[in-house]
Amino acid sequence: MRVLIADDQKTVGTSLAEMVSLCHHHVVEVVSTGMEAIQAYARHHPDVVLMDYRMPKLNGITACRYILAKDPKARVILISGWSAPVEPEASGAIAILTKPVALPILEAALNAASQSTPKNKDSAVDAPKDSSTV
Repeated sequence: MRVLIADDQKTVGTSLAEMVSLCHHHVVEVVSTGMEAIQAYARHHPDVVLMDYRMPKLNGITACRYILAKDPKARVILISGWSAPVEPEASGAIAILTKPVALPILEAALNAASQSTPKNKDSAVDAPKDSSTV
């Protein structure tokens, strides 16, 4: 799968990119704001977006909703340092992962995203918190 990553912390974005590669997926771009995520989505049309929940200027939920308004087939996985800040259905995301994200959790979420369809968002994964880091 082709994956776009949006996280305002450069080290987190880089770590997520490395983990996505370990899961045998391709990172199309790593960006640091919600607006950049919207623009990068329009350029690349990735299979899935890993989006930080909290970013300056334009947060992940707003960017997620905007992307979905333009492309209802988009698959966005929110990543948050907060414990379950919002239900996935409220944001339009197919899943919300809690930081730190462990490699097996990320891999499971990406695999679920590859099998989900916009009409079948019930297949999304709400991953448990794990002590591994990202």
